[in-house]
Amino acid sequence: MTLPEPSLGQPVEGVDRVRAAAAARGLEIEIRERPAAHSLPEAAAILGIRPADIVKTLVVKRSDDTYLFALIPGDRAISWPKLRAVVGVNKLQLPDPQRALAATGYERGTIVPLGSTHDWPVYADAQIAGRRIAMGAGAHGYSLFVDADALIQAYGATVDDISQPLE
Repeated sequence: MTLPEPSLGQPVEGVDRVRAAAAARGLEIEIRERPAAHSLPEAAAILGIRPADIVKTLVVKRSDDTYLFALIPGDRAISWPKLRAVVGVNKLQLPDPQRALAATGYERGTIVPLGSTHDWPVYADAQIAGRRIAMGAGAHGYSLFVDADALIQAYGATVDDISQPLE
């Protein structure tokens, strides 16, 4: 699958939604246009940061067809047992790409709570607290930088240990 190249300064619908949502919540963000990356480590190298400083936003489906966002450091993986315990449910799963798009308005690889078409609850891994992080920005070829604590506060996120080392 070939990803579209950045728009060279033209308005981009997903990025514009992210900017508007950040402004509405009083969040200071920086959005950087960058070449398309084919992996998280490649994106980190392009941005000149460590993979741990990129936070993956995973949209997670509950059994009742509602969703949540899980914010996981790029050098770690989601821990399903830990997340289920924090959420208080027995079953969670990653939706297919079409359901993820329907739940958020964003394609995989661009998903971010800011500007999502639904305000799903946010669960942040404790390791992102106190850091400036990069994450998806609503469109391929863009990265969002934000203070993690400000993001957590703006979304009333639940912060807990919900990740594990990559296998």
